[in-house]
Amino acid sequence: MAKFGAGQVSVEVLYDTVFRDMLLETVAAMSVPAGIQGSRDPSLDHGTLIPLRLLGEAVNGRLLVRLGLSGLSPLIHYKLGKCIALAAERLKRKTVLIASGDLSHKLRHDGPYGYAPEGPQFDKKVTEAMAEGRFLDFLKFEPEFTEAAAECGLKSFIIMAGALDKKSVLSELLSYEGPFGVGYAVAAFKPAGEAQERNFGEQYSYWRLESAKAKHALEGEYASLARLSLETYVRTGKKAKLPENLPEQMLNTKAGVFVTIKKEGRLRGCIGTISPVKECVGAEILTNAISAGLDDTRFDPVTEDELNELSYSVDVLEAPEPISTEAELDPKTYGVIVSAGYRRGLLLPNIAGIDTAQEQVAIAKRKAGIRDEDKAKLERFNVTRHT
Repeated sequence: MAKFGAGQVSVEVLYDTVFRDMLLETVAAMSVPAGIQGSRDPSLDHGTLIPLRLLGEAVNGRLLVRLGLSGLSPLIHYKLGKCIALAAERLKRKTVLIASGDLSHKLRHDGPYGYAPEGPQFDKKVTEAMAEGRFLDFLKFEPEFTEAAAECGLKSFIIMAGALDKKSVLSELLSYEGPFGVGYAVAAFKPAGEAQERNFGEQYSYWRLESAKAKHALEGEYASLARLSLETYVRTGKKAKLPENLPEQMLNTKAGVFVTIKKEGRLRGCIGTISPVKECVGAEILTNAISAGLDDTRFDPVTEDELNELSYSVDVLEAPEPISTEAELDPKTYGVIVSAGYRRGLLLPNIAGIDTAQEQVAIAKRKAGIRDEDKAKLERFNVTRHT
């Protein structure tokens, strides 16, 4: 807590190794990617310490297991919650789950993180869901919306929802405030018997699949070709051929092409070519779709089970033009290429969460391994984005 000016605040807890080990067995049996390998620091983070401090005597002498969050999907966090409930049931333990985390950090112009309209909107939706026990709402937030709202507690709430899967609950929103530009809420949920209709993980999976089908039906030729390419290769190991009925501009035009793949609104892969290396745009799409799905080193290769959940966008690049300064950039309109010697980094335009030219250039430099102090050449380019 020293970084918050409260280094003297501390809480000592007893760690529940028996529950931890049972939870490890449970997540392994349910194929949930969770464990203890990522643990680096035994001290309590503020997300853990503050609620324990506020609960005071109520937690003295109680055994504790601390859980972290991840960049994995909402459904994985929901399944982790189900594992917690199952571990408690197997041990016949009376268990309290504390879902700790702030709401939006962007409630006020004079707050430490500024203001975004999504901030108050997010807090309103979340607190209404808390008050009424509508846990499916936690799962269905779009990632772009939650990122704009700058929240940090949602996945904690989703884990809690999973622990109460198929349970009726007594819900109570005890308080909500945001005096410093950050939203704080306190809510309590008490199980009140079985309720098979509250199978929110299953409902979310069905909703997500139906949403994906609806999006697939609206895809244009470019995105559909990217889908055809990756799905054919993953399912058969063979590369798809160019369909004969493609628009003329896909068969007779050469250009660099980037294929972006998302899952549940989150990036799943993105690879492309700055300049054309194939005989036409269609051929670029066929090749780069496979690369984006299987060769992006930031992610595991796409599996067949994921294919129905993926969405695609295709950016066709125009020729880049040199610029002198960042002032000639607009991250919503132009992509950027940063070069220093043999190192070259590219960032596409209109990416959620990147609002300034400075951010855009910094990320492109980081991707290329170019230091801030290195002299670099800037280029900008337009794209036509197809979804």
